[in-house]
Amino acid sequence: RVIKEEIEKSITEALISLGIETGEFVVEHPTDLKMGDYSTNVGIKTGKAKEIFNHLAVKPPSGVERIELAGPGFINFHLSKEFFKNSLKEIIDNEKDFGKSEHAKGFKVLMEYTSPNLFKPLHIGNLVGNITGESLARIFESSGAEVRRINYPSDIGLTVAKAVWGLKKTQNDPEDIKALGDAYRSGNESYENDPAAKEEIEQINRALYENSDPELTALKDKGIRTSLRHLDSICERFGTRFDKVFFESQSAPIGQEIVKNHIGEVFEVSEGATVFHGGHTRVFLNSQGLPTYEAKELGLFKLKIEEFPDFNMSITVTGTEQKDFFKIVFEAIKKVFPNETKGKILKHIANSFLRLSTGKMSSRKGNTISGEDLVEEVKTRVKGDEQVAIGAIKYMILRQTIGHDIIFDFEKSVSTEGDSGVYLQYAYARTNSLLKKADIKPDPKGERENTHEIEKLLYRFPEIVERAGKEYAPNYITTYLTELSSAFNNFYAHEQVIGDSSESSYRLAIVKAFNIVIKNGLTILGISTPESM
Repeated sequence: RVIKEEIEKSITEALISLGIETGEFVVEHPTDLKMGDYSTNVGIKTGKAKEIFNHLAVKPPSGVERIELAGPGFINFHLSKEFFKNSLKEIIDNEKDFGKSEHAKGFKVLMEYTSPNLFKPLHIGNLVGNITGESLARIFESSGAEVRRINYPSDIGLTVAKAVWGLKKTQNDPEDIKALGDAYRSGNESYENDPAAKEEIEQINRALYENSDPELTALKDKGIRTSLRHLDSICERFGTRFDKVFFESQSAPIGQEIVKNHIGEVFEVSEGATVFHGGHTRVFLNSQGLPTYEAKELGLFKLKIEEFPDFNMSITVTGTEQKDFFKIVFEAIKKVFPNETKGKILKHIANSFLRLSTGKMSSRKGNTISGEDLVEEVKTRVKGDEQVAIGAIKYMILRQTIGHDIIFDFEKSVSTEGDSGVYLQYAYARTNSLLKKADIKPDPKGERENTHEIEKLLYRFPEIVERAGKEYAPNYITTYLTELSSAFNNFYAHEQVIGDSSESSYRLAIVKAFNIVIKNGLTILGISTPESM
């Protein structure tokens, strides 16, 4: 990143010296490494490419060995051998801290993710949200931000009432998570198709909100305990620990009261319900006076403010189908809490749908695969290794741009040929083996004749991480690590790393630097790094 800033500074100085005015110009990596290590479009922007090139060529930026004029006005910069030697030394010296920065130091982020409906196995959609949210939390932390992880499970409302009704009808065991899921599906199907059942479920819903029926409350509480044990177990397997868990049963009465207190000011009563008119009208209290998900979000915001009053940004990771929901809810929150939201960013990140060959999955209809089911299916393909299976799942999710559908291909997820978590983990394990076998130390100051392709990628890691944070895009890191691993495998295939060559110590330094970067990158993504495979 420092060398990029040096190049940008030299270009700006050249423009001032030549009296050339321009708007924004970019300095970026060319797609083809043969075109240099950095390239700028300033010549195209100004129409003065030759003049700018001539000025820069007289005194190239520090670390630049050669500058060339290419195409319709691009100026390309080739970095020096000394720069790459120094970058290897920087990676090895900093080791686990390489890739970290402080550009977000002092910034406090609330990251809310996973947040499932209880009373059923963790749905794959919640698992996608968990993996996405955890990776973003780690990316922000690597940039110096202080992150608080929040889970917000649904433990009250119509979903719970359907499950409790189902438990009463099926007599399923409330301490069995799969039995809870079956009870929920039974309740949901009856609610949609049987008017009498629908009325019964709505009565149960009221009773649970009012805590007026000890038997129903006891059944609900048992289901919640089972659900939370299940949730804690799978979150632990996926490497997530939350700093705070808020429940809908906490936010519901607070949100209900907030809405009531702002009728006429922010909300209005329409056909018996209490609504908010934003981009479109949404119900905050239903005709029975019970809080909807919208009202509960108001209560949740109040809980967040009380627990973490000095946060700068609150991010909520949920399904893409909730985009409109959060657009309106954030608008309502800002009207109800004008002072508390001043200077704070409220952001919704819409995570992707995961699809198998059968299409989108729904726990309402029963044609679903749970988080555990997915793990077990992938485990069968990697000889029962859970670390590798979970890494494979995380990679398949994080390789995709957030918000775009994911087609989960079981065979591709465990491929050792590239574009998979297994491929990256295997490359890391291979370098561990090489470093253990070597009888000399890696030396970035050692002899070497040519600059290798992998050297032209290794130093970029910190700027990749920074970009991933700025654009909420973990896929930049997965793409980079895959390209880096491919370059390493090419290097390893063509260069004798362990031997009596005069370049052996330098080649081993490349192996060590790659080992560090791949480990740091996988760790930021939340993917484990087995020492051997």
